[in-house]
Formats: sequence, structure tokens, C-alpha cells
Amino acid sequence: MTLLLGFEALEKELVQWDDEVIISEKAWRMEGSKMFLLVGGKVKFSEIMTGISVVSANDGCVALAEHLYGSEEAFVQVMNNRAKELGLTNSNFLNSNGLPAEGHVMSARDISTLARYLIQNHPKILELESTREYTYNNIRQFNRNPLLGVFPGADGLKTGWTDEAGYCIVGTAQQNGQRMIGVVLKTNSEKERSKAIQELLNYGFKNFKQVTVKNAGEIVDVIDVKNSKTPSIPLKVDSDISVVIPVGRENDLQIVTSKNTEFLSAPVSADIQAGTLEVQLDGKTIATSTMSTAEGAERLGFFGIIFRSISNFFKSLF
Repeated sequence: MTLLLGFEALEKELVQWDDEVIISEKAWRMEGSKMFLLVGGKVKFSEIMTGISVVSANDGCVALAEHLYGSEEAFVQVMNNRAKELGLTNSNFLNSNGLPAEGHVMSARDISTLARYLIQNHPKILELESTREYTYNNIRQFNRNPLLGVFPGADGLKTGWTDEAGYCIVGTAQQNGQRMIGVVLKTNSEKERSKAIQELLNYGFKNFKQVTVKNAGEIVDVIDVKNSKTPSIPLKVDSDISVVIPVGRENDLQIVTSKNTEFLSAPVSADIQAGTLEVQLDGKTIATSTMSTAEGAERLGFFGIIFRSISNFFKSLF
């Protein structure tokens, strides 16, 4: 979450990569993993982000928090507000670096949700997190992620350890264009953590696959248009639809379209939203997209409308 807020501050141009961060005594005094910042030192924001990413710098987290929001306390309020916005229902932050505090918690699901959001919206995080070593203040440290250089396609994301939480990791890898994210909490050793995350990711890659169901712009249905020269016009899906499903279940996918109940009335232009498409598996919706008109429809003239009305009347008798 601290890294996400750092990236979002960069995106909003509240800070620049080359901005200098002044290190407070509070940041310098942080225990646990650190990048060994010095009191009063001026450190580039990019160095702080790298230190947090590669060596889980607790001192860097506090320095970042204070630089962006004046105090760690104010930063924590932003963390919790952002958690609510992202739908993290089992998270509560009390500090910027995850050091033990009563009530400071995250669930495995929330961690995976946050990791996915961070990767999708700020892919540079993978460049930082996959860096194997980092030197600051003439102190060389190595990335603690056991997946890097070992598990195929691994490029992140973050390890953690405290007495209370045990050895934890949110690990991610990409193979054949498909990315998996796994979360392991409260293992008893680095070896157990490494084994568990590799088993979890392997299970995901071997038992699930990503399937492209529809491509944006593909014709998926038609819709009636009242008083149109053409009685109906095609509907297209508005966005790519890709789903992750168990291997071998492609033929079990169902596509359900819901068109706007009211008739469209000519004239109608292209790209008018006119319904939704759902992809379902075992009766559960796993992906959705809006549908819109793929082309326009011109309005019939007065006599054309009368003629069609008479024609439809006689058709209804048989």
C-alpha cells in the first residue's frame, strides 16, 4: 500500500522521481529491514521507492510517508481510505511499513487484490521488485524474494517477516502470457515459505488457463429498432473479455446477453449502449461487458412506417 501511494503521488505529479526526501530521526530509528538512511540526509524519491521495493526498507517507508503527507499518522489515514476505495474489507493500517501493532492487519485476499491492482496500474513495480540486489550508503543488500532466478517467470513481489505474522510472501510470475499471484502467510521458516509459494504458483499455472472469450468490437447479438429501414441492427461487445478458468472447462462457458428492454427508435447512431454481455461458468457470472450498436439505422419515411405496420398486422394473424 505504501508503494501504491508512492506511485499514485508520482502519477498525480505531487512528487517527482528526482525530488529529494529529507530523512527524519523517526525514519532513521526504524527497526527491522532498512536501507540505512541517515538523519538529515537528502535522498532521491526514486532511491526511497527502490529501497522499499528491494530490501523492504522500514526506514524508507516512514521517510516516504512523511515526505508525501507531512507525518506518518496522516499517511496512515490515506492508506486506510485508499483500502476502502479498493474494496479491501479485511485490512487496517496503523503504520507505513507493517511492523507489529495491535490491530494492524491484512487478509490474504486483500493482499492479492492490492497486488493485482498495483501490478495492473503501475507495472514499473515489477522492474523494481525484480531487482536482485541494492546498494545504498555503501551497504550491499540482496532481494529476499526466493522466487527470483529460481521460479520461471518470477518478477515479484514482496516478502515479509515478524514473530507475529511468521514468514510471508506475495509472489507473482508470468508464464506464456498468463500472470499468477499467490499469497502465503505465517510459515515457520524461509524454506517453508519458499516451498509453499512455489507449490501455490505451480498449482495455478498447471490447473488454470486464461481464455479470450470475445474481442472488443465483435458482433454478439442483434437488437430490434422501431421505425427503421432495417428492422434490426447488430450489437458489438465493447471490451475484450478474458477469463481464467480451470483447464478443460472452455466448452462449459455460457454467454448470456441482456438487451435494453425498450425498443430503440430510429434514427439510431452507432456506438449507442444497448445491453450487457455476461460470461458464466456453473451459473456464476465471471466476466461482463457492455454491448453497443455496431452501426446506425435510418428512420423510415411516413408511408414506409404505415406499410410496415400493415404488414406486421397481417403477419400477426398467421
